[in-house]
Amino acid sequence: MKLFTPLYLGLFLISCWGEKHQNFDLISIEKERVLALASHFKNVKPVTLTSFICERSAGNKHDFYSEGDYWWPDPENPNGPYIRKDGLSNPNNFTAHRESMIQLSQISGTLASAYIITNNEDYVEQLMPHLKAWFINNDTKMYPSLKYAQAIKGVVTGRGIGIIDTVHLMEVALAVKAIEKSKSVSKQDILKIKDWFKEYLNWLITDDFGKTERDNGNNHSVCWAMQVAVFAKLVGNQELLNVTKEFYKNTLLPNQMDFNGSFPLELARTKPYGYSIFNLDAMATLCQILSTNSENLFEFKTKEDKSLALGLKFLVPYIKNKKDWPYKKDIMYWDEWPVRQPSLLFGGLALNNEEYLNTWMSLKYELTNKEIIRNMPVKYPILWFNN
Repeated sequence: MKLFTPLYLGLFLISCWGEKHQNFDLISIEKERVLALASHFKNVKPVTLTSFICERSAGNKHDFYSEGDYWWPDPENPNGPYIRKDGLSNPNNFTAHRESMIQLSQISGTLASAYIITNNEDYVEQLMPHLKAWFINNDTKMYPSLKYAQAIKGVVTGRGIGIIDTVHLMEVALAVKAIEKSKSVSKQDILKIKDWFKEYLNWLITDDFGKTERDNGNNHSVCWAMQVAVFAKLVGNQELLNVTKEFYKNTLLPNQMDFNGSFPLELARTKPYGYSIFNLDAMATLCQILSTNSENLFEFKTKEDKSLALGLKFLVPYIKNKKDWPYKKDIMYWDEWPVRQPSLLFGGLALNNEEYLNTWMSLKYELTNKEIIRNMPVKYPILWFNN
């Protein structure tokens, strides 16, 4: 039985793919889930990173702090520098700032999506205290930089690859975009929030950490570009949107994808399945935010015929049937993947591919595992089609 059924695409969900797939109603698919979550989040009080202090951080209470996931105490030198165990997350690392940011993304994504669905101002009124706490209020806001993310005990106080932690601010930015014309928000507050994102965007493109992350070469580079594109769109920086588009065409896609559509750098990891899915999701999300009515980046091909469409063609069979995966199994979270991967949704609509949409519909959407939630920056897809 087909899971794809002819449905009407809501007028306020018209995207650059609207004319191609007018019979896919994402609003109807997401409505029940979103409104149930909105009811859950409506009474949640704002909690920012300033509520959690880690004595190992070299910054102050306003500085986002996290620790490298795969770094552990050295059994031969317990008090010395940590050592790396790729793919094995240290459960004793400090994660409170990351978790509070993920909660912000969940609250923002839910309430803004509920507002798009219902046009009910109550959802905006419930969201604004959280946005003010994180980006405006002097006592509780986060500084717009990431100097102390992914620190390693005894090695370094922060690293550029920590920028991947703020992928969860993307749906916060999209939520701000969704509510900015609401009568329940002041123009002054929206401008202040946008100013915060302008500062963070500038830090991402000028600081050495940002440049290092841009040039990392694997999924980290894609996540840098993905964030730059989303934040640039929020603040209206067309120049940076153009820069990230060319970066995708000339660097990310040709350098990271093999001729068969796989990502060799991700396949070389100890969690090749999860990393391959994550990188494909990130590239698809980048294409989703950068594509226009006149340019569909999902169809763009390099001189070697590499494309997002090729990446989907390679990986979708293994998303549908994981048992056919011909590479090694992930050392952690093998059973938790896949879920409703955004690459299936974005690619299905952009490429008019019913198989991808059916596969997306068939997968679980209730995310309960913290690691899976952390690696799913796209949790509220309605936001990504709300122009």
